[in-house]
Order: sequence, then structure tokens, then C-alpha cells
Amino acid sequence: MRSEIEKFFSDDDFGSFGSNTKLIANDEEETEGQLSIDMYQTDDDVVVKAPVAGVDPGELEISVTEDMVHIKGHRKEEHKEETKDYFLSECYWGSFSRSQSLPVPVIAEKAEASINKKGVLTIKIPKANKSKSKILKIKSE
Repeated sequence: MRSEIEKFFSDDDFGSFGSNTKLIANDEEETEGQLSIDMYQTDDDVVVKAPVAGVDPGELEISVTEDMVHIKGHRKEEHKEETKDYFLSECYWGSFSRSQSLPVPVIAEKAEASINKKGVLTIKIPKANKSKSKILKIKSE
């Protein structure tokens, strides 16, 4: 029964770090969460956004290649109540990661990352080929 319930709660529809929501039990197994992201493109960049509120920037590791972005981090729990009378525990504390292929080739060396005051990580990666259309005039022979 427990595995069926855990399988239900592992559905990606539960949002940030939701893939590892688990029932409170006597076992304290270590799992790694999957970071939820948004990815979109502008004329010049591929932009990746992820909620990392509560994560020390020193606990984040970001790497970018021409076709992939990798984000790893760790969210430390400041204080855990010693009581075992939790009704629900959905906040994810611990290691998380996300690797995502990029939709277009990028210039990895020029990628930039920042975190705003609300705890949203933004990674801007310049596109390698900024394809511009050219209107051709047809010559008559």
C-alpha cells in the first residue's frame, strides 16, 4: 500500500521537488530531488529559470555545454522538530539536480547566472547561431 501511495505522489504534477515527496516513516532514506525549471528563448538567448528559495548560492553548481544545462544543489534544513507527530512533510530538504538538453546550440562560455530576491535562479545562455532571415530578390533572366 505504501509503495502505491508513494508512486501516486511521485507524479510530476506536484511541482518543484515534488518528484520526491514521501510519506513520513521510520526510515530516513536519502533521495535526490528533481528541480523544476522553465525554459524559453528570446532572439538572442536561451533562458532557464528555477525556484531555489532557501538555497545558499554557494550550494549551487551550474554547468553549461553547447547543448545541455546541468544544475545541482543542496537545500539545508535549518531546524527539524524532534517530534514524530508530523501529519504531512512535503518541503524538500537535501540534494537536488536537473539536467536538460537545450533546444538550440549555445555559447556556453558566455552563460550568466543570477538569483533574485525571491529566490528564482535565472540562467541566460547566448545562442550560437542567431539566424536572421534575408529576403531574396528574384532576378529575371
